[in-house]
Amino acid sequence: MSRFSDLVSTPAREMAAHFPAPSPRKDSGETQPPLIKLDSNENPFGPSPLAIEAMQSALAGAHLYPDDDCAELRRKLADHHSVLIEQVLVTAGSTEMLALLCQTLLAPGLNAVTSERSFIIYGMAVHAVGARLMQAPMRKHKDEFDLDAIQVAINPDTRIVFLANPNNPTGTMLDAAAVDQFLAKVPGQVVVVLDEAYYHFALQFAALRKLQHSQSLEYVRQGASVIVLRTFSKAHGLAGLRVGYGLGPAELLAYCARMRNTYSVAELAQVAALAALDDRNHITRVVSNNASQAKILTDGLSELGHRVVPTAANFVYCDLGEDASLFAHRLRVEGVSVRPLNAWGAPNCIRVSIGTPEQNQIFLSAIGKIAGI
Repeated sequence: MSRFSDLVSTPAREMAAHFPAPSPRKDSGETQPPLIKLDSNENPFGPSPLAIEAMQSALAGAHLYPDDDCAELRRKLADHHSVLIEQVLVTAGSTEMLALLCQTLLAPGLNAVTSERSFIIYGMAVHAVGARLMQAPMRKHKDEFDLDAIQVAINPDTRIVFLANPNNPTGTMLDAAAVDQFLAKVPGQVVVVLDEAYYHFALQFAALRKLQHSQSLEYVRQGASVIVLRTFSKAHGLAGLRVGYGLGPAELLAYCARMRNTYSVAELAQVAALAALDDRNHITRVVSNNASQAKILTDGLSELGHRVVPTAANFVYCDLGEDASLFAHRLRVEGVSVRPLNAWGAPNCIRVSIGTPEQNQIFLSAIGKIAGI
């Protein structure tokens, strides 16, 4: 019997450990070439230059606590999205917003619903409060959400439905019409969380496919029981600063704000986000590269005989047809890190972040080398 087994909470005892991909700063030897990190969907071009400049100007104030209310950033986001400031809550990444929603809406005996093979943090946030996560099956052979199956999984004890759009790790996207039809059937006790972490990339892919990605902000403006999640980690390149936000009903966000840790969003994160929001040149560069390189990665992997799901995000989901963990280890030896998806119930699949043209060519060469081509 371990020393603390009987002392910790049931969720802490039963929850599986989560091990993010190791940083190349920690596992690359001094004489080794730097590891190409295509495992965490980070921005390959780094932070917005305007954000870097803003942080440098703010460094002298690092001895002061940040604005706990993130008032200036909330005002700017409210104007940017044409919503009320009370409908914006800034958090330490969108993952903190997920945790706050679970702490506010869930408890033992209640549940949240999502799809299988979706964002792994949903389960962690739900289990941390002693609630249950219900996972509906995906559409067979399409690796995409089955909204009818998600609807069927909702019961009187359901309080949250998580819809990642696009979904992580499959990269699949729901169009606005499908989400509209789903929301019309959701019972009144359920809050639907539309997780749009990859929103900027989805807009580009939706336009190419002549689809409408989302009208989530209209739900917010109408006061629907919907929370929209956005982040500065992806297109803006601020993943290391941990700043995201939720948009939704003012009353619900006020309850969530009570659960938030004091000063959880650092001052440097706030000033960087304020600047990054205006850096359209940086976002355009990132999104344009992503669209063109997604095709190159998809074509390259397909030519090697692997099944690739069309993506609407900044990564591709690839079915290797063999053990993904072993394959990822062999790739790492070649200097490239990707994410094997065993923990998502897809042991033969990997998720590959879309990098720069140079990074992607190195990845394709390494995967070809492993295949003996």
